[in-house]
Amino acid sequence: MEFLRRALNPWGENVPIGVSWDLIWAAVIIGAVFVVVHALLVPKKVGAGEIDESEAKGLPDRIQRHKPGARGFHWSMSATMFVLLITAFFPVIGIQFPWVTIHWIAGVLLILTVLYHIYHVFARQDIRNMWIGRRDMKEGTLGLQAALRRPVKRPRAGKYPVDQKMFHHAATIATLAAVVTGVLMMFRVDNFLWARNEYMFSDATWGWIYVIHGVSGIALIFLVIAHVYFAIRPEKR
Repeated sequence: MEFLRRALNPWGENVPIGVSWDLIWAAVIIGAVFVVVHALLVPKKVGAGEIDESEAKGLPDRIQRHKPGARGFHWSMSATMFVLLITAFFPVIGIQFPWVTIHWIAGVLLILTVLYHIYHVFARQDIRNMWIGRRDMKEGTLGLQAALRRPVKRPRAGKYPVDQKMFHHAATIATLAAVVTGVLMMFRVDNFLWARNEYMFSDATWGWIYVIHGVSGIALIFLVIAHVYFAIRPEKR
């Protein structure tokens, strides 16, 4: 299995044109194996265990974890992400349809949701809540031992456990890489935002832009599989 697809340009130069499409199936298989192995090794646990009555005094039966704005962002990003993945990879596996316009419009919508999220984080929340510190590393180590059914007491996590923080950072890197390269690639298609210009970069540079875009898209396939799986598990909701 090759990592890159390469081709000769009109000047006889061997330049990259994108990632190997075999990596699509590799991401799907790795995601499926991860889900199966995790489901077999880690038992489902519902509930938070015993809670001190003094701590629970005055609290409602249910606590809102995410406000409507955060939920709206999540579902908007989810919808655009699924559209982007479908329009990117379905034509590759043989399901043909006019996908280019749908793809870049969904990409623009994704950029808008990301900009809203950035504003919301810096204006309404504390970005330090997502930093991974020593306490998180200790929590992650004990959590891994507990998942492997070793006799350890896992500390209570905050609003965002370390595994969710790690997923967030991985998704952030993959999404930002896809967004930046996607904006550059829009100069190679007709759109209403700016004039088409295929000669901004050399063939080799364009090729590496496509490679980065493809790698980020394939990484998002695995991340989406993992995210959907953990969303289904009761203790991760």
